[in-house]
Amino acid sequence: MSEYRIDELARLAGSTVRNIRAYQDRGLLPPPRLAGRVGLYDDSHLARLRLIGNLLGRGYTFAIIKDLLSAWETGKDVGDVLGLEKVLTDPWSDEIPGTATYEELVEKFGTGLDEDEVARMVERTVELGLIEPDGEAFRVPSPRLLHVGAELVAAGIPLGAVLDIAGQIRDDCDVIAGRFVGLVEEHVFDRLKEQPVPDGDEIREIAAVVRRMRPLVKMVVEPFIARAMEARVQASLGEHLETIRDHLGERPAADG
Repeated sequence: MSEYRIDELARLAGSTVRNIRAYQDRGLLPPPRLAGRVGLYDDSHLARLRLIGNLLGRGYTFAIIKDLLSAWETGKDVGDVLGLEKVLTDPWSDEIPGTATYEELVEKFGTGLDEDEVARMVERTVELGLIEPDGEAFRVPSPRLLHVGAELVAAGIPLGAVLDIAGQIRDDCDVIAGRFVGLVEEHVFDRLKEQPVPDGDEIREIAAVVRRMRPLVKMVVEPFIARAMEARVQASLGEHLETIRDHLGERPAADG
């Protein structure tokens, strides 16, 4: 096993001497082997230091990292915990975010609006999370949603009404998501409360359930939306269709 002085360890781990000493003070990194007055670290320190850096980069606090390392030292698999964390934090959409300039947004949505109205609509679109300021342009988390909005505006629906319905649909979807998560939480996640530290099998089972939820949500929501739209469209437009048919039926037949 190789041995390293603290400055060499910091270089290999992509860290700093100051961080290494701070991790030791917090009990995250074991002390080095002393050779006289020189502290010597080995490959286990290097592996631990890289793991700490990886966990910090993923947003873990020092307290959580200490608990994970303690679990690792007692024979539990930290990979199971990280695997669950990855399942919980991975995006649920494969859509690639896009960008749009202010001018592009005005061209798509600002026809007929004055400068103050455009500014208000942009601010409202940001509040809804449909666009995010990014320097001199805007980040578009979901280009599909922006495209739908552009199509509705092009069909003659006022932009304000489009943003109103976007907010309502977002809230409706939050309710649907809450029902799914509540179902799984009640019947799966609550098992975690039965013991302070779940074992690897339970963690893997929970991760698998969350993973299976991804396609299931779409499989349930899409048919319900389709059936609801069929009923709503028929109820809303059926009377208009009958009026059109009656009107066409009153026209005299063409000579021929």
